[in-house]
Amino acid sequence: MVTLADVVAAAMRIKGAVLRSPFLRSDGLSRLTGAEIYLKLDHLQATGAFKERGAANQLALLTPGERKAGVIAMSAGNHAQAVARHASLAGIKATIVMPKFTPATKVTRTASWGAEVVLHGEALAESAAHALALAKTHGYVFIHPYDDAAVIAGQGTMALEMLEDQPDLDVLIVATGGGGLISGSAVVARAKNSRLEVLGVEVENYSAFAQALANQPISVGGPTIAEGIAVRDIGQLPLQILRELGVEIVLVSEHAVEQALALLVENAKQVAEGAGAAGLAAVLAIPDRFRGKKIGISICGGNIDPRILANTLMRTLLRDGRLLRVVLEMPDRPGMLADIATRIGNRGGNIIEVAHHRLFSSPSVQDAQLEIMIEARDAAHGQAIESALAEAFNLRRL
Repeated sequence: MVTLADVVAAAMRIKGAVLRSPFLRSDGLSRLTGAEIYLKLDHLQATGAFKERGAANQLALLTPGERKAGVIAMSAGNHAQAVARHASLAGIKATIVMPKFTPATKVTRTASWGAEVVLHGEALAESAAHALALAKTHGYVFIHPYDDAAVIAGQGTMALEMLEDQPDLDVLIVATGGGGLISGSAVVARAKNSRLEVLGVEVENYSAFAQALANQPISVGGPTIAEGIAVRDIGQLPLQILRELGVEIVLVSEHAVEQALALLVENAKQVAEGAGAAGLAAVLAIPDRFRGKKIGISICGGNIDPRILANTLMRTLLRDGRLLRVVLEMPDRPGMLADIATRIGNRGGNIIEVAHHRLFSSPSVQDAQLEIMIEARDAAHGQAIESALAEAFNLRRL
């Protein structure tokens, strides 16, 4: 077992190498949820994620011989950058094995820290096997992303900081992938405050820990915006820790994660990746459970593709009724576009995009079809605009 003493020692070991990130109350999210929400902003780490904590601790524990031999890791994202950065700072050669499908930006960022990047395999399991083979061949030290006591102790320093800043938390909510962060956090929480509720969060498509803790065979897969916690092969040491400490796992939907991501941008002014928004997603999914409680949530990562972020924000605006996408059937005669624009403008709507089809889309040659996107203040305002248009035209939503 990893102990509180191990985490405290790790905190001393990595001090100065890893940011002690802010732990701040979010007034906007607190008013919205009815809970007292505190956000641990670990996405402000140099590589954009909490993974630096475990990597820095493990690297600091290497013997002189191991440092000379170099290290190797497998990862498609945050762990890769964390190992690369802290190996570079310590003057240690690092090799990172990444799957062939890894986005070019992540490969470039990892290499920018001085690591040798090897692209191998279609999936992480293949990359891991290749990394272990290279470690055996060249004598590298393998740095596991989560199934390692030193890594777990390093990740636990995040919860240690949270409870030092706010010792009277009622609930600690932690995004859960391979298990390093949740197990390290649980060790700290149980030792510091036995009454503190500790919850891990997984997305529905990747509920590996929930299945394992229920003694069910693990079956995961499918697309998810929270790819940072989309893990099949969970850590056995984290699993043992969660069993012994009685940690509960909460499952959240893709919709909840997308909503949480958008709310962090709008209400907390923080850009998180999908995994980083999972903790807030749990509060949104079961609000009655958390109302009135003081909650600490880890924003564990912020490495999100700008296109994914933009698409998520647009989808959220559509769901909230602040963007309307409608098709209008209208007579094909002069002045109709002006009439529609006036109806929208008189009710305070803003036209974002228009597509006017005459030849092939309309059922009659004397009609035209207009696809239009409209910005509204809120759902009620959008409904009022839609009703005004429906009074004069055949309207359907897209």
